[in-house]
Amino acid sequence: MAKRKQQNLLKGNATHRRTEGDYMSTLLDTVTLDDWQDVVSSTLTAAKQGDAQARGWLAQYLVGKPAGKAPTPLTVVVQQLNGDNPLVNRLSKTVIDQHKYPSLHEDDAWEDQIKAIIAAELAEKIPEIKTIVSPQPARLSADLDGNQSS
Repeated sequence: MAKRKQQNLLKGNATHRRTEGDYMSTLLDTVTLDDWQDVVSSTLTAAKQGDAQARGWLAQYLVGKPAGKAPTPLTVVVQQLNGDNPLVNRLSKTVIDQHKYPSLHEDDAWEDQIKAIIAAELAEKIPEIKTIVSPQPARLSADLDGNQSS
């Protein structure tokens, strides 16, 4: 009888693969907080001088990208005419649901307790983060009084 050739399902050899964690570890070991502060400061300077990419990069981290699509002007006008406020609707939905469907919200207090326990455990395990205090820009005393000097 002929020996059957074993089929290899996985291609390649089993060598160590570098992972995202390896690269991130090297990055964190190499770039100090002072280095990063210099990068951000120079980006801010470039943004103030009109660099669109620098403005975009700063805005992405400071403001973030919009989570959703902005409503059309027609939608806004129709909502105003109907006395409808999407923000109020979204914020009040949980409270309304708790009163309309109390059996669905019997475990809410238990869920809040679990979240509090986990938050406390994280606070114990995560070391205090050292923050860099950015110096306040120098201001003229006239600026503080509201007077403008020409």
